Amino acid sequence: MKNYLLFTTFLALHLLSTVAHSYEQKIIFASCGNQTKAMPILDAINNENADLFIFLGDNVYGDTKNMSLLAEKYTQLGDIPGIKKLKRNTDVIAIWDDHDYGENDAGIEYSQKEQSRKIMLDFFNEAKDSPRRTRPDGIYTSYMYGEAEQKVQVILPDLRWNRTKLSSVSKSEYENKRKTLKMGPYNIHTDQNASMLGESQWHWLEIQLQKPSAVKIIGSSLQLLPEFTGWESWANYPKDRARLMGLIHKYQVNGVIIISGDTHWGEVSKVNNLVEYPLWEVTSSGLTEKWKHVSPNTHRVGNYTNQVNYGEILIDWAKKDPAISFGLKDIDGKVTHRHQVMLSEISPYKL
Repeated sequence: MKNYLLFTTFLALHLLSTVAHSYEQKIIFASCGNQTKAMPILDAINNENADLFIFLGDNVYGDTKNMSLLAEKYTQLGDIPGIKKLKRNTDVIAIWDDHDYGENDAGIEYSQKEQSRKIMLDFFNEAKDSPRRTRPDGIYTSYMYGEAEQKVQVILPDLRWNRTKLSSVSKSEYENKRKTLKMGPYNIHTDQNASMLGESQWHWLEIQLQKPSAVKIIGSSLQLLPEFTGWESWANYPKDRARLMGLIHKYQVNGVIIISGDTHWGEVSKVNNLVEYPLWEVTSSGLTEKWKHVSPNTHRVGNYTNQVNYGEILIDWAKKDPAISFGLKDIDGKVTHRHQVMLSEISPYKL
């Protein structure tokens, strides 16, 4: 009897341990929600009961230097029942893009960023002693979830605070050449010192990439993998993109998955030759915004969607080689894009 009790106790503890450490982790994300428009997609998002929701920017459409008006717009967003429910029931984190930063396509030149920072961080309940409130160069941050070999790190760079001002073509060149190609008005920056992040943030990011985790989700407010389209993206600052890839290679960073917003369409991109394993990017945009003139993307896998959408990453930790599924869902929570990789496929480095 004594041996039987010992065995059953051991079995129960083993089963509890298995349940505690083997589960499907659900991370969802989105961008571009105009607070003046209905957001019925929030019903599907709230029904997900996700472990984490990531706002990837343009979380309100502020576009003002009037900080009282910007605060009112955040209040309007917060009064939406679906947003209230999301913030109440789900762990929510956020980074900004241009419209919630305060001005369309703005960077280092925007004069109200300090005040805008406080309004944004107050809305998302950032701790009063958070470094995000006082850093002299932006609101970039990272989060670590899980334990041991099931750690997931979410890295959120700030692509606004320090970003070198964009270089543009003339209005006539845009109207006569770029627009017909579904391209934007901006150029690839030729200034060798041009950067979206700035040196202090690069130093911080280098440290983050070295922290141990099985999966690293880089939450970029702008698209990272797609090639130059003339709209805002990492492709406008090729030195930055090359530098990030160099750091992944230098420190042998496994498990990188990229998520992004901004575009007003959704798509999945894949590039095989930037680092030693395939890099995937899921672009989810927007919660309310749609764009008819979707730009070309040689790295697009499958088709795009120009309907409202949100993104999803599922990690099945129950498998010996965890399965990672990712893609997009529509207004009703139905899958429109779905891909899967095993963790080993994006973890070639033997550490």
